[in-house]
Amino acid sequence: METSKRYRFGTWTTELVMILVALLFLVPFYFLFVNSVKSFGDLLTDSAAWPQTFVWSNYARAWSITRFPEALWNSLVVTVVSNLLLVLISSMAAYRMVRYPTRYNRVLFSLFVAAMVIPFQSVMIPLVKVVSTLDLMNSITGLVICYLGFGAPMSIFLFHGFVKGVPVEVEEAATVDGCTPYGVFFRIVYPLMLPMMVTVIILNTLWIWNDYLLPSLVLQKAELRTIPIATYAFFGQYTKQWDLALPALVLGILPVIAFFLAMQKYIIQGIMAGSVKG
Repeated sequence: METSKRYRFGTWTTELVMILVALLFLVPFYFLFVNSVKSFGDLLTDSAAWPQTFVWSNYARAWSITRFPEALWNSLVVTVVSNLLLVLISSMAAYRMVRYPTRYNRVLFSLFVAAMVIPFQSVMIPLVKVVSTLDLMNSITGLVICYLGFGAPMSIFLFHGFVKGVPVEVEEAATVDGCTPYGVFFRIVYPLMLPMMVTVIILNTLWIWNDYLLPSLVLQKAELRTIPIATYAFFGQYTKQWDLALPALVLGILPVIAFFLAMQKYIIQGIMAGSVKG
């Protein structure tokens, strides 16, 4: 009886702590939403207070000034295409490096790992020169290629570690049954990579969707702006239009929230698949 009471008390305590932690993490979202529907004067007077009047016109103005549908489309294209290519190319490269550990592949993997510690700021100027030379400036394609280059090291590193845990016997059995090397990878190994694919997609989506620096270097035309660049238009040298910037930020994070809600069941399936496989 005492053990049952202690268990219930521990469960309630854990739930209470988790609720408090969740509320703590939701505080920034409260400030973001509450201040996005205030006038500029009310926002500066008391940013923590509940708005006396909801100024929904802020969203309409932010939508119009940022040309949000255009910026949303650009961000979606860049993020989706970059993720698809990163997952496909990185998984194939990592599989080849693990299953064929030649000296060339070991050196290549070491170079990818070393590239993870190189700060982006140190290669900005050479990057702009290379992109300009290849005539990829002001091009969504050029931006996607840049993301492939900068995102491949971490993605290959993660897939490389995951492939080591895939039993070789499964692949050998498929080869005996007549599977080609590509068939072994796409029919046997690729489905087993689901947990790591979800992880790679989530990490790269957070990075690419919120990235400002790389798109600002490659994309100069207004019609090619992604959401972070479009939002930055409200911050000038002498003025900061917080009453419009905050609604733009809310509009920018809504697709990411929808993405995580849609991916939630796949994340759980990935965790279960990984536990069963292990």
